[in-house]
Amino acid sequence: MQKLINNIVTRKGDKNILVDYFFTKNGQPKPLVVFCHGYKGFKDWGAWNLVAEAFAKAGFFFVKFNFSHNGGTMEQPIDFPDLKAFGENNYTKELNDLEFVLDFVTHTDFPFSSEINSQQISLIGHSRGGGIVTIKAAEASNISNVISWAGVSDYASRFPQGEDLKKWKETGVYYVINGRTKQEMPHYYQFFEDFQENTIRLNIERAAKKLQIPHLIIHGTTDVAVSLEEAKNLHQWNPKSTLHLIENANHVFGARHPWKETALPTDLAEVVQTTIEFIKA
Repeated sequence: MQKLINNIVTRKGDKNILVDYFFTKNGQPKPLVVFCHGYKGFKDWGAWNLVAEAFAKAGFFFVKFNFSHNGGTMEQPIDFPDLKAFGENNYTKELNDLEFVLDFVTHTDFPFSSEINSQQISLIGHSRGGGIVTIKAAEASNISNVISWAGVSDYASRFPQGEDLKKWKETGVYYVINGRTKQEMPHYYQFFEDFQENTIRLNIERAAKKLQIPHLIIHGTTDVAVSLEEAKNLHQWNPKSTLHLIENANHVFGARHPWKETALPTDLAEVVQTTIEFIKA
């Protein structure tokens, strides 16, 4: 199995993106799977490498990447050395990043283009990334499947309200404590301004209702970070979707960071197997 980690993909006039490729090199075109991490996440979080290996073993070309403004750097992709970039992130930038990665790996000039079947593209998003892939799948005509893992159903409700919103506008920044790293992570007011300018595009309900492709929603019943109701909302908006609930699973399906085991946690293994079977079907 090929595990090509931390490939720097350069962009003119924009931040570079760090990308990983997992696949079995055999000259056979394989279905492409692109994975998007969530809020305060990164491509190397927890057990994501084991997830990538499982997809590669199952015959897929698996791609995961760090969003350009997730707070990581090319030199230090894990955790958040670049808090200024984190503060400058927004949903539009993440959609642009995903589009760029998709274009890059499906281009005929891509070094491993012979290993990819660009007619079969599946998008997977965890948590906040679930919203990103849902929107992208509704916009793009070349996506075959979209899969939400503990995905959000709404972005608007996650912004500060009332006095907190007013204070954010006045100061230009609000901070969220990262429970694991103890960093004060900034959000600049541009995040909210960008959302206001793009409310129609960034409406996950609208995107879910528009989907015409197979749509899988996986959620743990004891997820305290993203409510189970959000998964039910997505399923209600797209009745043709498949809703798969995992009893007593949390937001990260039993994983944590760092993940030092050699096998996937039981719940995440179920997530991976369910997803692989869904795509292959």
